[in-house]
Amino acid sequence: MLTLDHLAVVAPNLAEGVAHVRDCLGLSMPEGGRHREMGTRNHLLRLGAATFLEVIAVDPETPVPARARWFGLGDAAQVRADWDLGRRLRGFVARTDDLDGVLAAHGDLLGQAATMTRGALAWRFGVRPDGAWPADGAAPYVMDWGPRGSPAASMPDLGARLEAVVLTHPDPDAVAQLHAALGLADPPTIVDGPGPRWSARITTPSGTRTLT
Repeated sequence: MLTLDHLAVVAPNLAEGVAHVRDCLGLSMPEGGRHREMGTRNHLLRLGAATFLEVIAVDPETPVPARARWFGLGDAAQVRADWDLGRRLRGFVARTDDLDGVLAAHGDLLGQAATMTRGALAWRFGVRPDGAWPADGAAPYVMDWGPRGSPAASMPDLGARLEAVVLTHPDPDAVAQLHAALGLADPPTIVDGPGPRWSARITTPSGTRTLT
């Protein structure tokens, strides 16, 4: 079974990403850290006991990795194009206790397992050889935090809570079938339209806001 772990805003740089979240939610995201295996850096916002929002971008102070970067970040031109088109909330990451089993069944879509780190944290994460989003973001990345579990509970609590996630897609039925085949628990609402495009309804101390 796959469970929503976190949402991901993929930004041309961290300053733009954090500013976008602040404009949408009225909250400034605390800094996360660096992922030396991928040459990326993030900011994190707790959205619940085991759910959070990530803004991620290339870290210009980290060496370029030998493998393709995750979240499509190896293609700077495409990241900028998606950003300028408003595709900023690009998708989500789902966690599982059986990463090897999920990847054995869906490796062509979800990639292969790699060990990642951020500071003292370490986890396993499925990454495609090209580093691209599975199904252009209509399907999640998959990961396993291991016995330590999600770090969300240790993040500063700024009063944000995830209420709903919506995917706009030109073929909702096909995506719903894909999510079912992946064993995704509590899948997002899928609506017909140009996409894939994601939005999230988030309750904040200043009211309910929408992140796109």
